[in-house]
Amino acid sequence: MKLSDFITETFTWWKGQTMGTRFHTWRYGEFVGEDEFGNRYYRTKGRKIDPTLGFERRWVIFNGYAEASAIPPGWHAWMHQRSDVPPSEETYVPREWQKPHRPNPTGTANAYHPPGSTLGFGHRPAVTGDYKAWTPE
Repeated sequence: MKLSDFITETFTWWKGQTMGTRFHTWRYGEFVGEDEFGNRYYRTKGRKIDPTLGFERRWVIFNGYAEASAIPPGWHAWMHQRSDVPPSEETYVPREWQKPHRPNPTGTANAYHPPGSTLGFGHRPAVTGDYKAWTPE
C-alpha cells in the first residue's frame, strides 16, 4: 500500500473504505457479492441478527466515490432489508424493455442541462416577451 493510499484510507470515508471499515469487515463481515460497478456487499458472519437492530447488518464498500445512487435496484432492495436473497444468489434476467441502472449524474459532467441553461452549450434562444433590463429614469 502506498503512503497516499494509506493516508486517504485513514482520513477520508467518501473515497472508499476507511481503516475502521476495513478492520470491521475483516473481523465481522461475510462477502455476499459484487455488482456491475465493482461495489462489494457484505453482511454479518453467520447471518447473525444484531440485538440492537433486530435484523442482520449489511453494508457496501463502494468502488471509488461513495455515492448511494450507484447501488443498482436489486442490491438496494437487499441492503434495505426488502429482500432476503441477494442478487448474487438469484437468477434474475431483466426484461428487454428495462434499461441498465445508471448512477445519478447530478453535479457531474454528464448532468442534464436544459436548453437555455447557463451551464448548457450554445446560446439561449429569444422568447416572446423576453426580459428587459430595468434602467433608472
